[in-house]
Amino acid sequence: MTSGPGGGRWGSRFPRWTSLRLRLVAVFAAVALTAAVSVSGIAYWLNRDAVLTRAQNSALNDFRDSLQRNAALLPVAPTCQSLQTAAGRIGGPDTYQVVLISTGPDGQECAAPSNRDVFTLDDVPATLQKAVNTVHGNDRKYHLHWERISLQSRPYLVAGARINGDGPTGYMLKSLDAERKDLNSLAWSLGISTLLALIGAALLAQAAGAAVLRPVRRLGEAAQRLGEGHLDTRLKVSGTDELAEMSRTFNNAAEALENRVEELSAREAASRRFVADMSHELRTPLTAITAVSDVLEDEAEALDPMIAPAVRLVVSETRRLNELVETLMEVTRFDAGTAKLRVDEVDVGEQVMACMDARAWLDSVELDAPRGVLATLDPRRLDVIMANLIGNALKHGGSPVRVTVRGDGEGDGDIEVAVTDHGPGIPEDVLPHVFDRFYKADASRARSEGSGLGLSIALENAHIHGGGITAANDPSGGAVFTLRLPRHPREEEASDAVNGGSPDGLPGGTR
Repeated sequence: MTSGPGGGRWGSRFPRWTSLRLRLVAVFAAVALTAAVSVSGIAYWLNRDAVLTRAQNSALNDFRDSLQRNAALLPVAPTCQSLQTAAGRIGGPDTYQVVLISTGPDGQECAAPSNRDVFTLDDVPATLQKAVNTVHGNDRKYHLHWERISLQSRPYLVAGARINGDGPTGYMLKSLDAERKDLNSLAWSLGISTLLALIGAALLAQAAGAAVLRPVRRLGEAAQRLGEGHLDTRLKVSGTDELAEMSRTFNNAAEALENRVEELSAREAASRRFVADMSHELRTPLTAITAVSDVLEDEAEALDPMIAPAVRLVVSETRRLNELVETLMEVTRFDAGTAKLRVDEVDVGEQVMACMDARAWLDSVELDAPRGVLATLDPRRLDVIMANLIGNALKHGGSPVRVTVRGDGEGDGDIEVAVTDHGPGIPEDVLPHVFDRFYKADASRARSEGSGLGLSIALENAHIHGGGITAANDPSGGAVFTLRLPRHPREEEASDAVNGGSPDGLPGGTR
């Protein structure tokens, strides 16, 4: 892309972490987190089931075999001592603890634990005891039953079985603490893996975001520079993907826009040259026509009454045409940037009064202008502005027309001149166009006395001073045109350059 002013400011407007980049990272992270948590959860539950099942089956099978080897050899009514000895042979501190229950020779039930401090019959859930003592079928068979319980916040496997017939009942307690530690280690490992996957996804999103958003950022920079008027801005195209196609489309659009703007600029320059040349060419014959019309006007009283009205019409239209040519020449000066200021320190109130006096408006306009409001400006251009604003209010507004000058003596604030009429006001759809060239709001008039350039010329004269004019409607009725000028124009050239424009101010019929 071509370089130029303005590109260096882009970094502050487009920070590295844009909302799009954050959303991209968030999406990647969410997908990675969901996938990692799902996989880790499935892996954890599968491994947990496998570990617990393996430990459980091993303990249950060993308990069943040991119970059959030791308890099945006991007599039908073993003594508590023999029952205790069998329990010691079955259970052990390194495997599991057992409790054997049987009815002794004296008819009393005896419970013999392998370690009374670790496991007693009270630790066996009632539901498990009921299931163990339930007979299955007519052949009086008993099954091995088990449950997982928690004692003192530690996991255990408890199981029970009864020797078929009148044999003793045995219960086993197997600690699952080692398996829990293994599962906790597995959970930590899976958690760390999930975190690493999340970090990897964020880094991947960052890399992908940089690769995707860099061309988008360059496109934004190019669009901004194009909007600032750098029509030669182009993007470097590489690759064949969608982003490269977008860059090609931008380059084609920029090239078409540049060609179109050059074509329009050439047409505008040609139009301006034509208007300027036409105005200059018309001045010579108009000078002669004006001289003849002046002579005819002086002799109008001596002419035939049938010819006199035609003579007066020619004189009037000649003056109007002369004013129009002078206005067009003034417009070409503004367009070409050759209009200059011939400034002087003047009393604004006195200048406005002089403008009204020269056009015999003192009886038609109310003036509120304190003396001593001084400003450095071009008196002729101020006269042009006020002549257009006041003439426009008299022609298209309603009486009374009031001109108000506001300013603080010799202070540094702006000078403000408001021209208010009491007419119907300006239609809302017309307000944005009142200063447009050749714009006339009242299309019902077949022919307007104005050229449609008066307010445009007034605005240009305000701009060359560094000021402006606004148009609005007064809530109480009528239109208000407000002129604001700085006390010292931004461009002061105390030269004797000839200034264009009509000294009469050309009060134009813009409204």
